[in-house]
Parts: sequence; C-alpha cells; structure tokens
Amino acid sequence: MKILAIETATPASSVAIGEDGLLQAMSVRTDPRGHVGFLVPAMEFCFALAGWTPNQLDLIAVDVGPGPYTGIRAGIATAQAIAAAVGVPIITVSSLTILALRAATGRRKIYPVVDVRRGQLATCPYLPVPGGVVRDGMAEILDPDEFRAVLESDPAEALLVGDLPALPEDFFRGLHRVRRGRPRYPSAEVVLEVAGLLGKHDEFSGAEDIRPLYLREPDAAINWSTFREEGVWPGEAS
Repeated sequence: MKILAIETATPASSVAIGEDGLLQAMSVRTDPRGHVGFLVPAMEFCFALAGWTPNQLDLIAVDVGPGPYTGIRAGIATAQAIAAAVGVPIITVSSLTILALRAATGRRKIYPVVDVRRGQLATCPYLPVPGGVVRDGMAEILDPDEFRAVLESDPAEALLVGDLPALPEDFFRGLHRVRRGRPRYPSAEVVLEVAGLLGKHDEFSGAEDIRPLYLREPDAAINWSTFREEGVWPGEAS
C-alpha cells in the first residue's frame, strides 16, 4: 500500500511517502508561515526520489491537529485535493498522538505539548504500552499555569515532549516528577507509520469527511478560492 503522509500542524512541516508504513522519502522545513509554499515542492521531491507518481497512491494520511489554524487547514486541504484527484481514501492522525508515539519509552506518563498560540498549549496524557501508547484523558487547551497545576496534581512520573520552548523559563521549577524529552515537533514519518497500521484495518475517511481538531475557535480564515488553486496537485486542477 503506497502512502503519502502530510504534517503541517506545527511550524515543522513535513511530507513523507512510503509503502506499508516503511519510509521511502521525506522532506522537512521549519517555517511557521510557509506551509502552503512548502507542500507541493516537497511532494514533488519525494515522488521523484521514490520514482512514484501521485496516481500510484493507495492512501493519504494527514495530521488534523491540534495546532495553529492555518497550518492544519493547509495540510487538510492539500490531502483532500489529492485524495479527490486520484480517488483514494484518507487516514487522520492527531499531532498529540504523533508526539507521544515517538516519545514512548520507559514507564513515564507522556504529556505531548503543541503550542497553539495566544499563550496557550494543547496537551493530552498518554500511557506507554507495548508497541505504542494509549490515551489517558481528553485533549484540551490550557495556559501554562493550568498545565502546571495538572502536572502538580498528577502523582505519576511524567515525560513532557513537544514544543517545550513555548513554556515559561521557570515552568519546570519544583516539578520533580517531570522530565523533558524529545521530539519537539511531530513528523510525517510517524504519520506514515500510523497510516500503515490503520490502513490494514480499513480505518479510512472520505476526502470531504475530514474535520480539523482545533479545540477552540480559529485565529483567522483562509481565502478558500485562492488556497484550493494553490493546494491542488499540479496537473490535477480542472
């Protein structure tokens, strides 16, 4: 199963392609405002490196958030456009799950952190289990003081991963059960791995059924007519 994975929920946009979850090519760029301009050249690079064409795809996978509004919409709109053009289904993944999966080591409870701006962050607790992670609560938007209160009230030893530089400098002071870890940003490579597993169980969505996971009202609106033209794969626009 040939898969295209798209990650634009954070400043580190990435695109990966692979077969049955095994990576063939990937492109990454960190630019909080460059999601739209990055995606098509990145996909062209990956397809050229692997010797594939979009029409060979069996599945699209995309991170639906949480994260800043514009980045999430860029990835979803591009995934929808390509899926509709080549007639393949979509698998959706959360940015928090992607971070937790890459950090899943040892016995600590994992709190992935995504900076959603306005002085707030998105997080959700995960527990490491053999072969992956399981969610141990609901995803929510918190300010740093609220997040610190959550960690102080949790008796478990915790591992924080994600965009930790977005937290105040003194955030970890006194949090003796909490450790810092990596990665900072989710990666399309992990989106690809998850899609390879979920694709075996036919956990698909139609191109028009994808919904972003904002957890709050968006910061801005996209000019859809402009973005649709920019987001469509070259040669597929009508």
